[in-house]
Amino acid sequence: MESPSKKIIIDRIEGIYAVCEKEDRTMINIPISAFPVKVNEGEVWITDGGNLIFDYTETENRKKDMAEISKRKWH
Repeated sequence: MESPSKKIIIDRIEGIYAVCEKEDRTMINIPISAFPVKVNEGEVWITDGGNLIFDYTETENRKKDMAEISKRKWH
């Protein structure tokens, strides 16, 4: 049985690891080398059966939401 897809958010980079927040808000370390491309903080990825897939739409939505929150907070 294949494991269901789950979203993770890259919280930060520490050395050779991407420290990621899972949907249940727990943190995991994933070696940067496990990702198919260079990763950045704040990106949303989908784990799917051992594959890591970049979620461009969700990442962009989060960036817009954070920019709006920041704008309201400081203006």
